[in-house]
Amino acid sequence: MAQPARALHAVPTTWEAPLPLTTSATLPAFPVSALPPWLADQVEAVAEAIQTPTDLPGCLALAALSTAAGGRAEVTVRRGWAEPVNLYTVVVMEPSARKSPVFKAMIAPIYDLEAQLQQESKEAIQTARVSLHAAEGVAEKAQKAAANAVGDATTDDDARGRALADAVEAALSAEEITVPVEPRLVADDATVQQVATILAQQGGRLAVLSDEGTIFENVAGRYSGAPNAEVFLKGYTGTQLRVDRGDRHEHVPTPALTLGLTIQPTVIDELPEKLRGNGFLARILYARPIPLSGHRRARPDPIPDAITKEYNTQLHAIAHTLHGFDTPAELVFTPAADDLMAEIQDEIEPKLDPAGGVWRHMADWAGKLHGQTARIAALLHIAEHPHNPWTTHITADIVANAWVLGRYFASHALHTFEQMGRDTNLETAAKLLAWITATRPDSFTKKQIYDGVRGGLITRANDVDVGLEILDELGHIALDSPPERPPGTRGRKPSPTFWTHPMYRNTTT
Repeated sequence: MAQPARALHAVPTTWEAPLPLTTSATLPAFPVSALPPWLADQVEAVAEAIQTPTDLPGCLALAALSTAAGGRAEVTVRRGWAEPVNLYTVVVMEPSARKSPVFKAMIAPIYDLEAQLQQESKEAIQTARVSLHAAEGVAEKAQKAAANAVGDATTDDDARGRALADAVEAALSAEEITVPVEPRLVADDATVQQVATILAQQGGRLAVLSDEGTIFENVAGRYSGAPNAEVFLKGYTGTQLRVDRGDRHEHVPTPALTLGLTIQPTVIDELPEKLRGNGFLARILYARPIPLSGHRRARPDPIPDAITKEYNTQLHAIAHTLHGFDTPAELVFTPAADDLMAEIQDEIEPKLDPAGGVWRHMADWAGKLHGQTARIAALLHIAEHPHNPWTTHITADIVANAWVLGRYFASHALHTFEQMGRDTNLETAAKLLAWITATRPDSFTKKQIYDGVRGGLITRANDVDVGLEILDELGHIALDSPPERPPGTRGRKPSPTFWTHPMYRNTTT
């Protein structure tokens, strides 16, 4: 391409606002008002104190609820449709976006609860260990007695039979004693295989919570060289998981995994194609908040102690209430809530149409949105009734709030899947726009911008042409009409000149 395909034109005398390169400029903020008051207060207080978008603590709040309730409750929308209540949330933010302090503030009660449960379990674990040791001692003695009886020619058949029966009974008694494992609620930097093992040990309930994207990279094949998402696919749907590899034999009848991650954009950008097509990414609720960098206050208001205490108290109440549930508590929609869900399904369906639906390119994700909304509604209901959520039904108001969150996540998923499929033309345009924003020229030539951005995708001067065309079409720049060359003159044509939108200039003209 010798030059941008758009026809030459004079510099505009008036400029309209330029259009964004992607949907990121129009992404909605996290709808804090959809949360119950004690949860909303914590989200807003953390966002204010750490000077971060509410999206980050908001998504982690949902992950914390999922950790407390996942695998211990199930929501029934209508006959034949039930959902587990665990969620996968991923917040994508640039480095230095203060992810770690937000993560600590929102997830600290989960770690505190885990420590409490471990302390409470010590006596039961030790009692079981002592009982097992004693039973194994009895079994060993019985086995020796049986061996002596069998080997002693003077022992009659009845005595041999009794000795063998006693040995078998003692062995079976020892096998019936199970030593409980130390309770674990959370895994962090673990391989996929380790997640499966811990999940099996913990009765099928576990949360992978991290302020880094390591587990994402592990699923993508960091150690194995090939994507391995099976435990996360089945951990979302609750489908039976069996692992039989070498000496590993693990069985989880109804796994319930929670995922709560904060990752950098490069983790998403570098995902292998196989991972994008195996269903794992379609199960995730994404958030792509716009960082507050450049607008953060040096002395924000600290998190009030009363708000933190209430958050911890309510979250612990939920976890303690549901912790002993081996069979999930059933949460049921009211008829009005079911009617609203049917309306939501009718709203979603046309957007999945392959012939022109706005969500057709992410239909695998959007096709799960009604189920995700039901799960969110169940968690919001549990947050409203932390001590006995099963005694009342989920109302239409709760479902309406869940759908507000569902729409929020749909907007952010749309942008995320755009980024995953982003072509090099948009990347080139973004690189050019970054140079314009940094240097703020009134005008520039093609040669000047090439010299400023070359490298990576841009190795030749003509590589910038498509990016310039996109920026021109979207109103960020305008191609100036070159002067007429005097008749009979020769030589290279002058490098095209572009004027920048006044918003980018040091001085407007």
